[in-house]
Amino acid sequence: MEVNIHEAKTHLSRLLERVAMGEEVIIAKAGKPVAKLVPLQKRPKNRFLGSAKGEFTVPDDFNDPLPKEIEDLFYE
Repeated sequence: MEVNIHEAKTHLSRLLERVAMGEEVIIAKAGKPVAKLVPLQKRPKNRFLGSAKGEFTVPDDFNDPLPKEIEDLFYE
């Protein structure tokens, strides 16, 4: 479905209902498409603490100060 900007502003709620049901809406300015309203994909599954356990290891020196030559790069 294609609508002009004025119609999109006037009927945004109605257009969003159609988009939520899976329809795509093109918004045009002076007859030229400028935007497309599309439904969002389903949300990803909820994350939970520890889901990446065993996939990487944190080195023992992770919290140690940076070497001086690397630290200096941040202050040039």
